[in-house]
Amino acid sequence: MKNSRDGPRNDRSAKSSSVSSLPLILDIEDFKGDFSFDALFGNLVNDLLPSFQEEETDSAEGHGNIIANDVLPNGTLRASADAAKSAQGLSTPLFPEVDALLTLFKDSCRELVDLRKQVDGRLCDLKKEVSIQDSKHRKTLAELEKGVDGLFGSFARLDSRISSVGQTAAKIGDHLQNADAQRETASQTIDLIKYLMEFNSSPGDLMELSPLFSDDSRVAEAASIAQKLRSFAEEDIGRQGIAVSSEAGNATASRGLEVAVANLQDYCNELENRLLARFDAASQRRELSTMGECAKILSQFNRGTSAMQHYVATRPMFIDVEVMNADTRLVLGEHNSQVSPSNVARGLSSLYKEITDTVRKEAATIIAVFPSPNDVMSILVQRVLEQRVTALLDKILVKPSLVNLPPMEEGGLLLYLRMLAVAYEKTQELARDLRSVGCGDLDVEGLTESLFSSHKDEYPEHEQASLGQLYKAKMEEVRAESQQLSESTGTIGRSKGASVASSHQQISVTVVTEFVRWNEESISRCTLFSSQPATLAANVKTVFTCLLDQVTQYLTEGLDRARDSLTEAAALRERFVLGTNLSRRVAAAAASAAEAAAAAGESSFRSFMVAVQRSGSSVAIVQQYFANSISRLLLPVDGAHSAACEEMATAMSGAESAAYKGLQLCIETVMAEVERLLSAEQKTTDYRSPDDGIAPDHRPTNACSRVVAYLSRVLEAAFTGLESQNKQAFLTELGNRLYKGLLNHWQKFTFNPSGGLRLKRDITEYGEFVRSFNAPSIDEKFETLGIMANVFIVAPESLSTLFEGTPSIRKDAQRFIQLREDYKSAKLAARLSSLLPSSN
Repeated sequence: MKNSRDGPRNDRSAKSSSVSSLPLILDIEDFKGDFSFDALFGNLVNDLLPSFQEEETDSAEGHGNIIANDVLPNGTLRASADAAKSAQGLSTPLFPEVDALLTLFKDSCRELVDLRKQVDGRLCDLKKEVSIQDSKHRKTLAELEKGVDGLFGSFARLDSRISSVGQTAAKIGDHLQNADAQRETASQTIDLIKYLMEFNSSPGDLMELSPLFSDDSRVAEAASIAQKLRSFAEEDIGRQGIAVSSEAGNATASRGLEVAVANLQDYCNELENRLLARFDAASQRRELSTMGECAKILSQFNRGTSAMQHYVATRPMFIDVEVMNADTRLVLGEHNSQVSPSNVARGLSSLYKEITDTVRKEAATIIAVFPSPNDVMSILVQRVLEQRVTALLDKILVKPSLVNLPPMEEGGLLLYLRMLAVAYEKTQELARDLRSVGCGDLDVEGLTESLFSSHKDEYPEHEQASLGQLYKAKMEEVRAESQQLSESTGTIGRSKGASVASSHQQISVTVVTEFVRWNEESISRCTLFSSQPATLAANVKTVFTCLLDQVTQYLTEGLDRARDSLTEAAALRERFVLGTNLSRRVAAAAASAAEAAAAAGESSFRSFMVAVQRSGSSVAIVQQYFANSISRLLLPVDGAHSAACEEMATAMSGAESAAYKGLQLCIETVMAEVERLLSAEQKTTDYRSPDDGIAPDHRPTNACSRVVAYLSRVLEAAFTGLESQNKQAFLTELGNRLYKGLLNHWQKFTFNPSGGLRLKRDITEYGEFVRSFNAPSIDEKFETLGIMANVFIVAPESLSTLFEGTPSIRKDAQRFIQLREDYKSAKLAARLSSLLPSSN
């Protein structure tokens, strides 16, 4: 409600008895905007309920002003009013404003109903007005649509009329253009016939021609007309030649046109030469505009081929001999003094850069002068490769003969192959640079390949021959070094000299690494020269086969040399076998020689183990090289990788066979020395000591100690040189041979109980040593020996108890029992028949 109406409302609050007689004033404006029912209600009751207004004031001001808020608007205190009410008692109502509020609310309801009726009336009026305006609007839109449809129809008729007029105008224009073209063609034809008649006058007579053909300022027009006349005349002669020339008139016409053609040809040649001369003069003065005009006119003669070829042929790099000599000096040096791959590579890089820069400069001129620059660039680049580059390559690459190879002192075949690789790689780079500069439709890469076709055709054979030459030279070098070392050592004993020579010719992993390095270089050239996977795989397999052959031959020969030293040591042993009935001096000399032979055998054993170790390392290097470098080149071709693996296995089997034979000789050498030591050091009293009351010796016999010390010393090379399965097989075989050798050795002696204890101690020593072989079967055999040694220790009546747990050793134990000192006195033969019934 509006504030202006608060006055009457205050009057009603002053006179509560007359509130119902005064009207409530409510306005529609009170309900617009942000309407709040709480605010409306507060405005209605604030005059009748002052306490309601006070509570609102209290909540707004806070608890600090409680005392001040006790004062009511009329000036009296709340406490006084409460006291008055208490004094009156029950005679006054508790809420006296109820009647006034009820009257107020009823009046408000009537007022609100009236307001609603007013709003409904206004809404009804507005609906009627909107309906009237809508019908008017619809009528206006319908009239507008009719007008627009009429406009569209008018535009369509206008467009149709414009289109018709345009088509008519276009037809008229086409007719006029055709007529003008026909008139122009007729005029040109008349002129051409007139010019043709001039050329048809007499053979070789060009003096009576129109000024057009002699005016230098109209050369382009004269050239165009001459070409048209020549084309027309040649075409007519061709038709006359096909048709049957039976009429005289046709023959005359044909002869006349032939005269014109001849004269035209002479004129065109003379004009072309004149233009070329002008072109050359402008070229010397670097007048690009004049050169361009001449080139444009010359393009009408054979599409300008003569002009393009003439321009390329007159370039200084193709006609100046000094340029070609400078190329040779830059790449090969003065008097061919720097013929090495690195120097040639630097020279080619510099020369090809110069050529590229020259072609780039020429390209700028060609683009500015010629109408078809791509064709000129194609001719220029082709001439560069076929003349300038080819002349240089012929001097660099002189293909050697495969029958008479160039000597290694001059670089051998390897120098040719390296020069070929350098020249090929640098020329390929030149081709790519020329392609980037521009070479038209020329297949510059294919042309570059053709420059090396003769060299690439025989490349695999040269690569194989080069590897063979390198291998032969290396072997000669190794033998020369070995011979030099042998001579520097001086004259020594034959047995010692054999071991020294063997050590000088020992297998070297460095040499095998060098073989692989050669092969790796060859494979890089195969990759460079072979673009197709099948060709690359074939060349790679050929080159890798050379490596396999070289490594196999080198390792086999090295193992054979080491095996020969073992054979020589065995021959020395056979020469110094001690016989019987020898004098003391002869026996001492023979024993000394036998010691020397044993030393030679031990040295040969060590040398062979070193050879085996280096052979294994060499094979591992080849296998690693195959896995890292060869496999990836063979895998793209079906079957190539598996075939190479099989070939590698077959090649290495030769070296494995040589190693196996040598290892057998090593075992023979070791066992021969073991037998010599046992024979020389083992005494009869070792196993049959007298019963003199002295405590038995529990140490191993001297022979056992010497044998174990020898085996420990010599087998260090085997433990180091052999690996995995090869070492296990070698040690197992040696253990079996040692076991059998000891059995045979002990068959020569007689044992008493104290000797049996000594034997048991020897067996324990041998068993502890062979335990380092990590061969369970050998350990088991020596444990069995320890059990069988008990047959010399126990009393005869206790022999039967030894075999209750191990009946499998009865047969071998029977041979041991026969070696007992009391075998006959205790009548053990009879006991054996009952003890070992199965032995029969």
